[in-house]
Amino acid sequence: MKRNYGKRIRGYVTVRVSGEKPELFFQKCANEGILVWDAKKISSKDCVAKLKLQDIKKLKQLRRRTLYKISFEERKGLPFGFARFLKKRFLVIGILVGVLFFLFLSNLLWSVNITGVPKEIEEKIKVQLDSYGIHSGVWLFSVDSPKDIQRNLLDDVPELLWAGVELRGTTLYLEGVEKLIVEELDPGEPGNIVAAKEGVITRMYVSKGEPVKQINDYVKPGDLLVSGDLSYEENQDEDESDSEKRKTPPITAEAEIYANTWYEVTLTVPLSYNYEQLTGKSKNKYYMKMGQLQLPIWGFRDPEFEQTQVELNEKPIQFLKWQLPISIIESEINEKQLYEGERTREEAIDAGKKQAVKQLETELGPDAEILSEKVLHERIEHGKVKLIVYVSVEENIVKNEPIHQGD
Repeated sequence: MKRNYGKRIRGYVTVRVSGEKPELFFQKCANEGILVWDAKKISSKDCVAKLKLQDIKKLKQLRRRTLYKISFEERKGLPFGFARFLKKRFLVIGILVGVLFFLFLSNLLWSVNITGVPKEIEEKIKVQLDSYGIHSGVWLFSVDSPKDIQRNLLDDVPELLWAGVELRGTTLYLEGVEKLIVEELDPGEPGNIVAAKEGVITRMYVSKGEPVKQINDYVKPGDLLVSGDLSYEENQDEDESDSEKRKTPPITAEAEIYANTWYEVTLTVPLSYNYEQLTGKSKNKYYMKMGQLQLPIWGFRDPEFEQTQVELNEKPIQFLKWQLPISIIESEINEKQLYEGERTREEAIDAGKKQAVKQLETELGPDAEILSEKVLHERIEHGKVKLIVYVSVEENIVKNEPIHQGD
């Protein structure tokens, strides 16, 4: 008999036929188009065989026209399994809901553990984490990667020198190191103001102390600008008799002194350029990863972007304290545009000046003012313009220095 390979899906039964010469009954079944297989004779009056579930009705009609007795001994296949499930559906559904409930709880952030920093900095860190959407009860898949959290905290909490972030199970562990701000002078300690950089003084605002330099004076690093010793005289000799004349105790000098400083910036600007820029348009797609298999679960259509940049973020699924071999992958597809072009020599020089100014503004901070920029040297070599740019800057050159009274 031809084996029916879909029998387990459609369902089949094992039927016992009892009577004189029971094998003849199966012959009648074949004549009626009822497919039977694995027919076996158990005894002189009993025979068993298997047939499809859909042929049972025909089998019963055929039996009514004969003297044979039939009984069903075994039921196999998907329809019978589904019927057994319906009988125990409440138990199965309860188990399934319980597993899903524990799976849900295992992928929530339950606590944030912060160590290594004082209480006030710990409170600042908690406020920042809350602004990132990181707090107890949040869905783990919405939490940024530990590397991103670490980078954001170092940018937003200036008191942090270093931060280590690790996500273990349902707890986020954060260890920080406080940035020690070394003050040159203790509060109230007598001190002078000296020049931190070379330059020509353009503005002076002295609130405490005796000015030693004036506007338009040229100074070098370490030159005394404002003295905290009110009995100081610029040309006096340092000996015991002079030191005895000092009756006024020294103070902490305070001032804002701006000078015209200058920098030389060396850089190279290519005449041919190409760069990529994101347009801001993006689409997210989600996959469930099991081993090497990835199944899409959200965002099935690809965006209509000509150029794309894809960022993948994989989050493993937890069950209680165990990490399952299943993870959710978030694929962020960003649209980008490619720009290509050629610069003239003048355009390259202009771009170099802007680059030099931007570089100095980043290094010196917002308090420094760029006064002018000038190209000292330029040459074209291998399709690139090599420049030395002279940049004039006005900035605060104040540096506090303690007065060693025992000297």
